[in-house]
Amino acid sequence: MEWALTEVPGNLITSIQDTTVDVMAAKIEPKLANTLIRQLSHICPLENLRHVKRVRRRTECGKSELSIILCLSTGYETCNKQLPDDVQKIVDTYQLNPFTAKVSKCPATSKEEWEEQCKLWPTSYHPAHDLDIVRGFREEELPSIFNCMKTAIQLSKVGNAAIIVDPSSTQIIAKATDQTHQHDTSDEGNKFSEVRANDTCSLSEPTDNDGNLLLPKFFLSKPNSLNMEVSCINPWGWTKQRTMEQKPLPGEGCFAWHPLRHAAMVAVENAAERDRTMFPSSTSITKPGSNCNLENYNEPAKRLKADTKDKDQSADESCYGNLSETSRPYLCTGFDIYLVWEPCAMCAMALVHHRFKRVFYAFPNPVNGALGGVYRLHGEKSLNHHYNVFRISVPEAYLNGLNDGSKQC
Repeated sequence: MEWALTEVPGNLITSIQDTTVDVMAAKIEPKLANTLIRQLSHICPLENLRHVKRVRRRTECGKSELSIILCLSTGYETCNKQLPDDVQKIVDTYQLNPFTAKVSKCPATSKEEWEEQCKLWPTSYHPAHDLDIVRGFREEELPSIFNCMKTAIQLSKVGNAAIIVDPSSTQIIAKATDQTHQHDTSDEGNKFSEVRANDTCSLSEPTDNDGNLLLPKFFLSKPNSLNMEVSCINPWGWTKQRTMEQKPLPGEGCFAWHPLRHAAMVAVENAAERDRTMFPSSTSITKPGSNCNLENYNEPAKRLKADTKDKDQSADESCYGNLSETSRPYLCTGFDIYLVWEPCAMCAMALVHHRFKRVFYAFPNPVNGALGGVYRLHGEKSLNHHYNVFRISVPEAYLNGLNDGSKQC
């Protein structure tokens, strides 16, 4: 198996039989086709079925037969008055034998769906010209997308991991791992990213002396099994921690871990901390250092602009230069997030609130998954924001750290 990207639709494609409507049709002689099409289009147009072709051609026993849609079915097949008067006149005039047929209620959104519809009755299909818009990604993005997922997998040690990426520059905005257990509170994998020109997803992959890929232990042992250390899979796993084992963060009055600090939530928090640092305001200021050293904060992401020029920060402008006047990202608008495991409903909804553009995950969550595993939150029409969701298929050879897998990746 190779690296692959599959879109997770917001709504399951229902059976074609569940999206049909009944019509009255009749077999006709080919020479009558044009005449009947004109008459029926005038007296009984198919206003809500413009994607359905009026005439169907079938070959049965080596003979071509035509059928034409007369009108929509009234649902009373046993009633003599099932046809409008004008349609009944045509039936009587040409001695037609009406029958009930099923046609698709809605236009096809894909070639596969169109082929299924045509098995019932021919329909028209007009594919979108810009397939990249439909799919939500470009072919040339695939290497970068796969590299970002590799980075997330490398970050994950015990539990889930998340990285937020600016797709316009492939820069890592923030990264995080689960902080729902005592052992999940390592600072290494939970911080906002220092923005550098070379801080992209194409990070070097750790290998041992023999060149084998080094990956988290839980992947090496059971690459296809559920990891109960993942907070989104086992949200009550934190209860195993004893209260007496909680350790406060140095200099702060909060604990180093919390049952709601899932990887996605922490990553969003780290992205916000990055914004506060790079774009200080009068209400919230986080300075990188007393020496005003901003060498790691000199390349802000290009996102939806919100003017944050602070007129009262003249003293800070000497420290931050023009950076304080630079447009500040609005939440995480336009960003991508990569998760090793499919997020739960809490995390998925947080991604909605923060206006992410795309969500990528490698492994499904059949217990609490909110983006395909159990629910499909991204397909909920009542939400005021929607993002595209993709699952990345990771080769087992890569997860097992084999030489062949590392060469293919």
